[in-house]
Amino acid sequence: MTALTRLTVTEARLFLRDPAAVLLSLGLGPVLLVVFGSIPFFREPQAAYGGARIVDFYLPTLIAMTVAMLGLSLLSGSLAGYRELGVLRRLATTPVPPIRLLTAQLLVHLLMVTAATVVLMALGRLVAGVPLPGNPFAALLSFLLTTLAIFGLGLLIAAVAPTTKAAQGIGTITFFPLMFLAGLWTPGPLMPELVRRIGEFTPLGAGTQAMQAAWSGDWPNPLHLAVTAVFAAAAIFGATKLFRWQ
Repeated sequence: MTALTRLTVTEARLFLRDPAAVLLSLGLGPVLLVVFGSIPFFREPQAAYGGARIVDFYLPTLIAMTVAMLGLSLLSGSLAGYRELGVLRRLATTPVPPIRLLTAQLLVHLLMVTAATVVLMALGRLVAGVPLPGNPFAALLSFLLTTLAIFGLGLLIAAVAPTTKAAQGIGTITFFPLMFLAGLWTPGPLMPELVRRIGEFTPLGAGTQAMQAAWSGDWPNPLHLAVTAVFAAAAIFGATKLFRWQ
């Protein structure tokens, strides 16, 4: 077993020991999906959505919301908490480089968000008859790029935040505008054109629209894939450069 594997397994065990983190990761999205799926209006085809149902349209948005909660709140708060408690200072006396710890945290949260997405897709299929992605490869690519972009932002927050509260505060301030532009409260087709256009240049707005296109069986707009890829590369690079042990 490599050093990275051992560190990842240890981080995964620590994550699973926190019931609130597990519940938030796996519970909130499915609860919202069940609520949306139980509303008759949400289950009827809508002309504004090109004949699709609102609940079908919302599934990628709920996946994006789960990615954002894990990346901007749990991931950033976890690493900032390590710094606050002096765990990072003790790790600094070992041969463990920062990139290995960041990679282990990234892998643990990627596993959790993948599990949460599988639960959402299965529940959506069983409870509301939400179809599986019409273009699975594009859906997987869009999901991975969106996740890396948001997790990269989470790592960037964790790299500079001195305490857990500071990290969670920055994460919360970042979460709500990004989720608004991703269409959580006002679905994309109902947004003003200018707001929708702005959302296309944010990681969650672009990622959500890319996943929605893949769910419909289309190939995502290259702009949306490029935006998420650029955010992912820039944020992860910045996190590795700015990360400090104390």
